Amino acid sequence: MLLKTFGWSFAITALGLVAAVFYGGWEALGVVAILSVLEISLSFDNAVVNAGILKKMNAFWQKIFLTIGVIIAVFGMRLVFPVVIVAITAKLGPIEAVDLSFNQPDRYQELVTDAHPAIAAFGGMFLLMIFLDFIFEERDIQWLRWIERPLAKLGKVDMLSVCIALIVLLISAMTFAAQAHQHGGGHANKAETVLLAGVAGLITYLIVGGLSSYFENKLEEEEEREHEAEEEARKTGKKLSAVVLSGKAAFFMFLYLEVLDASFSFDGVIGAFAITNNIVLMALGLGIGAMYVRSLTVYLVRQGTLDDYVYLEHGAHYAIGALSVILLVTIQYQINEIITGLVGVVLIAWSFWSSVRRNKALEAGGGDDNSGSKAEVPSGV
Repeated sequence: MLLKTFGWSFAITALGLVAAVFYGGWEALGVVAILSVLEISLSFDNAVVNAGILKKMNAFWQKIFLTIGVIIAVFGMRLVFPVVIVAITAKLGPIEAVDLSFNQPDRYQELVTDAHPAIAAFGGMFLLMIFLDFIFEERDIQWLRWIERPLAKLGKVDMLSVCIALIVLLISAMTFAAQAHQHGGGHANKAETVLLAGVAGLITYLIVGGLSSYFENKLEEEEEREHEAEEEARKTGKKLSAVVLSGKAAFFMFLYLEVLDASFSFDGVIGAFAITNNIVLMALGLGIGAMYVRSLTVYLVRQGTLDDYVYLEHGAHYAIGALSVILLVTIQYQINEIITGLVGVVLIAWSFWSSVRRNKALEAGGGDDNSGSKAEVPSGV
C-alpha cells in the first residue's frame, strides 16, 4: 500500500538527492533535504484539506486533480515561480536568470543578494500574515495554550493581523534605512523598495485569501444544493447513495483546490528563500516535497484518517511564523541556511511528538482534546 502510494515520491527523492550531490556536494544535499522536509511539513495541512475534499469528488475529478494538479503544483509553482521571483526582483528575463544560475553563479549570486531585501520583505509579510491569521483564530484544539488562548481573544479585534504586519514592516524598513544611512547611505533608496515589496506581499496574501474565500463560498452553495437533493430523495423514498460531487460542483472544487495549492506554494517558495537563493536547489527540494504532499493526499483519502496528529498544523504554522521573522531579519543580517531550516524542522518534530503524546493519553482514557496540552508544554518554554 505504502509503496504503491509513495513509489513515485521515493523515486523522485532518490533522483533529486543524487542530482543535488552532483550539483553542489554534500552541503547541497543537506539544503535539498531540509527544503523537502519543510515543504512537506508546511503543506501537511493542505494535504489534509485536499483529502477531505477529494473524497467527495468522483473518480474523474480526483484523477484530474492528481495529474493536472501535479503539473501545476510541482512544475508551475515550485519550479517556475522561484525563477519568476528572482527574474522580477533582479530585473532579469526568466531564461537569463536560469542561464546565470548555471553558467555564472557568482554574478547570479550577486544579483540575488542585491534583490534579497525585496524578496525577504515580500515573503516575510506574506508568511507573517499566514501565521498571524492562524494564531489569532479561535480553535477547539490548542497546542501551546498559554500562547494561543490569549491571542485568540485578541484576534476578535478586526484587522488586528494586518495592523501588526504593517507595524512590523514599518519597523523593518526604518531599521534598514537607519543602518544604510550609518554606512554612507549607499543603500538608502532600498528602504523604499523594502516598504513597497512588503506592501506587495500583504496585498498578495489578501488577494489569495479573497479568492480562496470566494471558491469556498461557491463550494458551500453547491454542497447545500447536494444536501437539499439528498433530503428530497429521502422524502420521496428514492434509493440513497453517498454524495459524490461532479459537474459544476466538482469543477468549483477543483478550482478551489488549485487556489489553495497556490497559496501553500507561496509559503513554501517564499520560505525557501530564507534557506537558499539557489534556484536549482530550491527546485529540487520543493519539487520533492510537493510530490510527497500529493502522495500523502492520496494516502489520506484511501485510509480515511485525517486527524491522527492534530498538532502538526500548529507546528507548521509556528514554522511559518519563524520563517517570516527570519526573512525580515535577513533584510539586514545574514543567518546560516542550515540553522534557518532546522528551526522549522524542530517545530514540526515537536508538534508531531506532542500529537503522539496526546493520542496515547486519549487511548489511556485521560481527558478531552486538550487533555495533553499542558503536559506537552515543558516548563519554562
